[in-house]
Amino acid sequence: MDRSELAVDVPAAAVRLLGCTVAADTPDGPVAVRLVEVEAYRGADDPASHSFRGRTPRNAVMFGPAGHLYVYFVYGMHFCANISCLDDGEAGAVLLRAGEVVSDLGLARARRPTARRDADLARGPARLASLLGFDRDANGLDVTDPASPVRLLAAPPLDPATIRSGPRVGVAAGHDTPWRFWVDGHPAVSQFRPGRRRITPVGGASD
Repeated sequence: MDRSELAVDVPAAAVRLLGCTVAADTPDGPVAVRLVEVEAYRGADDPASHSFRGRTPRNAVMFGPAGHLYVYFVYGMHFCANISCLDDGEAGAVLLRAGEVVSDLGLARARRPTARRDADLARGPARLASLLGFDRDANGLDVTDPASPVRLLAAPPLDPATIRSGPRVGVAAGHDTPWRFWVDGHPAVSQFRPGRRRITPVGGASD
């Protein structure tokens, strides 16, 4: 992926990431997932973002340049991974929520033995990060560098008719902002909790 494609506002970067592949060199061998669900976070105007209160050592990667992994530990148990976007100095990142394994399924199953189905191997941000072997050492990696141990491989933009958007998941503030984007109907996408908010296609018409 060319860095310039990510140096855009966070919703546009999130939509562009759908369908792209994240490939990682793990101790067990190469693992790759095609992104099917992502979630966008911005800077000082987004109360759900880690960068809402300004730059810290923890969130520094969010401030650019675009195309770097922002990996953090959550709930004292899991790592989650984002890819930075926007211009250098502007805070923004896209959370990698779910992916479809496009590499050796046997290896992926061995790395995620508790997954009941192949669709669950990278379904959810913690599972995705675990499958790809992301930890604190991955924080700051340049995924646009072909020599990086984690690489973002571009794919043609998806047809907007296949993409849906809706409220973000698991955030106390700004949860109504419809910056979660996913591939419609894909089994690896997180289960939507009904009775909350309307889900809309990216184009804006009601679903």
